[in-house]
Amino acid sequence: MKAIGVEEFGGPDALRALELPEPQAGPGEVRIRVHAAAVNPTDVMLRTGGHAVRMPGRRPPFVPGMDAAGVIDQLGPGDDGRLSVGQRVIALVLFVGPRGGAYAEQIVVPAASVVPAPEGASFAEASTLLMNAMTARLALDAVAVPAGGTVAVTGAAGAVGGYAVELATADALTVIADAAARDVERVRGFGADHIVERGAEVAARVRTLVPDGVPGLVDGSNQTTEVVPAVADGGALASLRGWAGPAGRGVSVHPVMVADALTDTERLDALSRQAADGVLSLHVADVLPADEAAKAHRLLEAGGVRGRLVLDFS
Repeated sequence: MKAIGVEEFGGPDALRALELPEPQAGPGEVRIRVHAAAVNPTDVMLRTGGHAVRMPGRRPPFVPGMDAAGVIDQLGPGDDGRLSVGQRVIALVLFVGPRGGAYAEQIVVPAASVVPAPEGASFAEASTLLMNAMTARLALDAVAVPAGGTVAVTGAAGAVGGYAVELATADALTVIADAAARDVERVRGFGADHIVERGAEVAARVRTLVPDGVPGLVDGSNQTTEVVPAVADGGALASLRGWAGPAGRGVSVHPVMVADALTDTERLDALSRQAADGVLSLHVADVLPADEAAKAHRLLEAGGVRGRLVLDFS
């Protein structure tokens, strides 16, 4: 089968078309004929060697991709009947595992990581959902602001930040989100109640709206210490890039790792249903042939992409 990966860590041009053995589904696994794989920043980290510490003893090639959409073409022994051959599905993929990631014509993943694709969504649209929406879900669950409370979201125009705003709105929270001038309407469309200008002074701007600080903050812009002052004494901050504090004033910092929820079928399925119901929006920046993965990585690294770039394996 065809896959896209790297034999050596490096720049975008390190990505190569590979011919790999056709994988077979084992017990508790399913095989998916991939039609679309979303391109995420963590894929760039794999390509450049940023995840090497998580792959001790592994040998190349390394195949990126944590988000796949396609059709089940094989069920492993002992399946429980929840999934079926021919079903349109989406999957969250552990690309640092021995089976590699989603940039491939066929992938084998735990059945628990696979849920039905959102009704009405194309493969490209569906492939953009799980990794970013699950990260946002975990972040909101970590800060645990009760319904009726207020949460702040930085990086709200981005994939994770946008889902955090939409999910928080669905959770009946008041949302304060940041945005650059060009992204104000985009972020307002996600459901933010209040929008402040993004940047180094975002914490002070949040405090102008909530003088005592917000009880919870999702740090989608990875500003870490810069945004801590926006959080109330004893509040909580969800960190998306591994920062663990300390934050002071009794503020708890919760590093969020989407890999912790790879097999949380219930939450994965809930996200898919929310996308089908229009609670969560699906944003495709562009769809490129799989052979143009290097171009997709260059576009992502250049910045300014709104929505997700998607590789077409159909």
